[in-house]
This record gives sequence, structure tokens and C-alpha cells, in this order.
Amino acid sequence: MPLTVRDLLAIPSLRLRLIAGGAGLGRVVEAAHATETTSPAAWLEGAEVVMTTGLLLTGDDADSAAYVDELREGKASALIVGVGGGLPLQAVPTALSQHAERAGMPLLVAPATVPFASITKAVFVARASEERRLLERTLRTQRRLSAAAASSDGLEGLLSSWVQATGSGVAVCDASGRLLSAAGTDGQALLTEAAPVIDTVALHGLRGSGGGDLPCGKVVVQPLGTARMRGLAVLLNADSAESRLLISVLVSLLSVELERRHLADEPQRRRRAALLARLFTTDITAEQAHALLRTADVPAGPVRAVAVQAAGDPVELAADLALALPGGLARVTGGTVEVVVAQDTDIHAVLRRFAPGRPAGIGPAVAPQHAALSLRQAVALLPSSAELGRPISAAEAGSVRLLLSLGSPATLAAFADTVLAPLDAADPAGELTETLRVWLETNGSWAETSNLLGLHRHTVQNRIEKVAKLTGRQQDRAEDRIDLWLALTARAVGLPRPQQHK
Repeated sequence: MPLTVRDLLAIPSLRLRLIAGGAGLGRVVEAAHATETTSPAAWLEGAEVVMTTGLLLTGDDADSAAYVDELREGKASALIVGVGGGLPLQAVPTALSQHAERAGMPLLVAPATVPFASITKAVFVARASEERRLLERTLRTQRRLSAAAASSDGLEGLLSSWVQATGSGVAVCDASGRLLSAAGTDGQALLTEAAPVIDTVALHGLRGSGGGDLPCGKVVVQPLGTARMRGLAVLLNADSAESRLLISVLVSLLSVELERRHLADEPQRRRRAALLARLFTTDITAEQAHALLRTADVPAGPVRAVAVQAAGDPVELAADLALALPGGLARVTGGTVEVVVAQDTDIHAVLRRFAPGRPAGIGPAVAPQHAALSLRQAVALLPSSAELGRPISAAEAGSVRLLLSLGSPATLAAFADTVLAPLDAADPAGELTETLRVWLETNGSWAETSNLLGLHRHTVQNRIEKVAKLTGRQQDRAEDRIDLWLALTARAVGLPRPQQHK
């Protein structure tokens, strides 16, 4: 147990006596500091006993109150005043005792025959003994944890040993956030409450850790793995000195255990890759495809193929995606990882966690026997995804906005300005441009445009005729309509409008 003021008071050789502030006897003492200044706060780090002969203490009520406030501000554990023959004070000033009592600041007196060096030495010896005992307990616990990790109990035995040794709850999840095991706490509830912290740590891989004060208590989240993140450990109220010393040991042992599990799952991943290769053949029947998905525990119904370009080792990325996706159907083709997922899988969330910033194509939802067709389209989308820096799905592949976003911004801006510059100059408020946009989006319907803009039909017609005169594009010519629509759409994908000159 850490040294407290009560423990210090109980050391016979120091002959200390309590004068006031008995409410604070449980305060921890980490050091002793002798000073004669009446403003000691700036010289304290916290948890020190402050020792003084009272050379500058006046006994004045206001001065005594200010001195006690200084001790509280510096988070001092106690005040020890030396009194007796040859010292400035023969007794503790009454005002000082009264203010120490009100503040709950332990006020002790030391006889003149006890040097402050003896008190400092006693604190140092007590602290050293406690640190030695803590180290011995930590080493014993470390051996217990290592033995549990080497036993057949695996993850469950290791976590149970941790709780028995520290009393701190712990939950371990895989890299996708699924609970693997827990001890000393409701693991799923803990993961749910700590989800924001887990997500933040997961984004940094093995380089980060995190924590915070949550309603369930103080949590610490540590990534697990050696060369790659295999999971995360969530520790609850692991704030004792022993727990803090042992966290790194637990993380190392858990990392080894998850790496062992990862290697043990390799045959299963190879079988799933073989199933996927069969699913991607063009001659597979509907019955065969559905049977294959049942074998992989993929829900019945339409599926999507996804292609992801790996930044490093594609085998590791494939293993991550296989772990995160229901069914685990993933394979490596060159530097690309190919997977198949059920239609309702949130593939964007999976890619954000396991392949952030990597080019990815998401094929259309198809019947299982047509997975090869979905894959072909997914692979075809990779160049566009690399250009835009985000995953691209087949649903948006035919979008004009996507095609425009792939073009040179300078070229698109020049095209939009060439077409729309006359409107910008004649109508800085943008009324003509907005009327044109709505009219084009309603396929040239005067009535619908009038209704949407709250304008009279003749006003809409007059504005469109003015647009035609300014731009030289005729409203009844398809090519001119397309030019106007493309120019407006190019600006809608993020191109800046030209500034008007006054």
C-alpha cells in the first residue's frame, strides 16, 4: 500500500504529533520538501509533505489563511512544523491550526531534536519499500499471466488471470470490433460503450492507443498484433499502479495469442478463397452458386463483388477483409484483393477501416451465379477510384457527375465559363441560371418550372428566351440543351464560379 500521512505519523522514531487536519490523514505521501517560503505552491508537484521551521510565519490570521491556501494549491499532503528550543517557533500559531483544520490539511509538529533530513529519509525508505513490493507483486503476476497464455486455456485463461491479479475488467475484440472474449465485465456492453474510442484507435493501427472516462468507468484501449493489427483490448478501471505496470505485458501476451489464432485460421482462409474462385467461374449454375454460399454462411440473395488494390501485402489485406466480412470470401489476384459480399453488407464501412484510401471498385448486386459479371465491373472501376481517391460503385459508374469529376478541373472550368459567362455577367444574382437549371431538370416543362420557382409561366418563358439570346443556345435544339446542362453540372461537382468584376 502507498505511504500515507497516517503511516508517517505512526513511525516512532520521528515522534510526530497531529495538531489539526485529521480528516486528511489518508492522503498519499510521495516526497518530502523543506522550505521557508510563504508561497510554496510553485515549488510543489503534489503529494509532498511540506516541512518548515516557521521562520517567516507571522501567526496573523490572514497570513495563516493564505499559507494554507498555498499548500492546498500545491496539492501538499501535509504540513510539518518544527518547534522547540533553538527554533523560531515554540508552538504552532493558533490561527494556523484553525485554518489547517478547516481545510482538512494535516498539520503535524516535529520536535527540535528530529531533523527534517530524518523525515525525508523515512519517506524515501517507505516509498522504496512500497515500490519493491509492487515490483515483486508485478513479477509474480507476470509469471501467472505468462503461464496462462502458454496453457490450453488460451485467451479465456489469460483474461481470467488478469482479472484475478488486478481486479480490472477486460474485453478483447477482433479487428472488426467483434467480441472474442471478456472477463470481469460484460464484454459486449463494454465494447458498445467504448465504440468511439475503439474506432479512433483502429484508424491508427498499431501506432496508437486511446482511452477516456465513460459512464461505465475509465477505459484504456490498446491495439493488439505484431506486424499488423489483429484486434483490440479494452481495459476497464485499470488505473492501479500494478495494473499500469502490467498493461504492456498483457498487450504483448494477447498479441501473441491473436497472431497464433491468425495462423491457425490460414487453412480456413485458403478454403474460402477456393470457394470464391469457383463462384467466379462463368459456367456455375444458380443451384451450385447458392449451395456454395450456404457453405460459406453467406445469406441467400443477391451479392456484390468488390475489388481492392492493396498498398502492401495483399495477403494480409485479404485476411483482414475475410475476417470482417460475413462468409469471409476473399482471394488475392496479383496486387488486388477480390471479395464477395451480401447485397446489404455495409462495404463502405469495412473499406474505411481496413483499406482506407485504397482504390476500390464495388460491382452491382447480381444473382450469385453472375458474381463473375459483378467482379468484372468492380475491377473496371479501379482506375476511376484511384483517380478520385475513394471507392466507386457500379451504381454511379454511369453518372455524368462521375465522368465530369474525372476530367481536368481547368478544362471543365473553361467549358462551363465559356457557356455560362454571358449569364454570369448579365445576371450576377443568378436568377437566370437558377431558372435555366430547373427548366432543364424538368425536361423543359414550363408549368413545372413555374410551380417549383413560384413564378408566372410567362416570366419563366421570358427568362429562358433571354438565356438563349445571351448564350446563343436555342431552347429547342438538343445539342444546345446538352451544352447548357453539362456546364451547369460541371459547376455542381465543385468548380468555382468566376468572380464578377465591378
